[in-house]
Amino acid sequence: MEKPVFDFGMNTNRRHFLSKLSLGIGSAALGSLLVPDLFKSSAENSVNDIVAGLPHFAPKAKRVIYLFQNGAPSQFELFDHKPLLNKMFGEDLPESIRAGQRLTGMTSNQTRFPLAGSIFDFKQYGSSGAWVSELLPHTARIVDDICIIKSMNTDAINHDPALTFFQTGAQVGNRPSMGSWLSYGLGSENQNLPGFCVLLSRGKGNGQGVYSKLWTNGFLDSVHQGVQFSSGENPVLYLGDPKGMDRSERRRMLDKLAKLNQGTFEEFGDPEVTAKIEQYEMAFRMQTAVPEITDMSREPESVLKMYGPECLKPGTYAANCLLARKLSEQGVRFIQLYHQGWDGHASLPKEIAGQCMDVDQASAALVTDLKQRGLLDETLVIWGGEFGRTNFCQGKFTKEDYGRDHHPRAFTIWMAGGGIKPGLVYGETDDFGYNIIKDPVHVHDLHATILHQLGLDHERLVFKHQGRRYRLTDVAGKLVKDIIS
Repeated sequence: MEKPVFDFGMNTNRRHFLSKLSLGIGSAALGSLLVPDLFKSSAENSVNDIVAGLPHFAPKAKRVIYLFQNGAPSQFELFDHKPLLNKMFGEDLPESIRAGQRLTGMTSNQTRFPLAGSIFDFKQYGSSGAWVSELLPHTARIVDDICIIKSMNTDAINHDPALTFFQTGAQVGNRPSMGSWLSYGLGSENQNLPGFCVLLSRGKGNGQGVYSKLWTNGFLDSVHQGVQFSSGENPVLYLGDPKGMDRSERRRMLDKLAKLNQGTFEEFGDPEVTAKIEQYEMAFRMQTAVPEITDMSREPESVLKMYGPECLKPGTYAANCLLARKLSEQGVRFIQLYHQGWDGHASLPKEIAGQCMDVDQASAALVTDLKQRGLLDETLVIWGGEFGRTNFCQGKFTKEDYGRDHHPRAFTIWMAGGGIKPGLVYGETDDFGYNIIKDPVHVHDLHATILHQLGLDHERLVFKHQGRRYRLTDVAGKLVKDIIS
């Protein structure tokens, strides 16, 4: 008997209806309660050589914690020390340096581009002699454990496309995020927790929004989508059993629901039906795993003191860093933190000082904590934003008060652990901090290197969709070999 033509509208409505029958686990939450599968996701994906959990070669890292500083921290106030900008304070950026490079609409109409040096002091630290600002005293103490890359560059000049580019390898939406690619390529180490978790925090500065498209599975199966943890009473929404239903009743209900979904899968062949079964099962297992992992009461006092007092306030950056360590320790493959507040177009000195107070101690504590537990070698930690900041002022301009516009051509991030060389400063910008003069690292290069550290060849991690082969690095990207130990 010939199978009926697949009706997307009918099937979507049915899944929505069955989600409502789940008695407490809402359809919106279920869309993000995921566990990587061990089967091919679609017929057209048969061209790929991916087997979940099997890397292409021996990995140096098992998991990633990405501390994304949303809004773009100014490298001039944190890592890229440029005395010339102070010496030439108020003078125009030479046209020979800018060379007609693209500007945003916020500064393109300025008649002048006055240079602004940082008001904050810098000192050299560690065996590398890395320059670090007085705003980051805790980070300064771990410079021998991190690799500072001062030559990052990107294609996008505005926040949304730049943020999307860093997360998905494309400036447009609906592409799989990096965490989804890793879930697809490597599967999960812990079947009771998602392979890809997302944590959000908001700092003291001017913020830029983050959106669920940043942790989407895109065209990959929905089992690879990121699971967002909240700061409320329920870390994952709709996870608990409704009143009057015990765990055994929930188990019986899920078993019957799985039979209904399996029948639909056999009739229509839609892999998303199977993914839905996996999501219900993951939700059931997470009911016991999540409360335990979000309970900070068992953490030693010495650890809580290391992360700072805010680590006991759910939803703060410090609390999320501690939770990230716990999730990583339990085998979660990719933990993505987004910390909003770095958009320093005006009053930058005041705002960036507050932001650094939010993140400096906890970021350094995470690296130290992982190292003390013997986990840093297998955990890749990344810190940085979507682009950098201009060396000239935007808007109001005094020695104590200035702003900086977006600058995609040269900025700084740092990495630690996971087989990355510690105590290294890589790349160099010119005396104005405007252009890269040594060892540029593009976003695609960073992605290729991250995948390599987890045992994946970025040119082989491919998914065929609508007749085209896609990958995180698109058709570019090269391994940054000099930062690999």
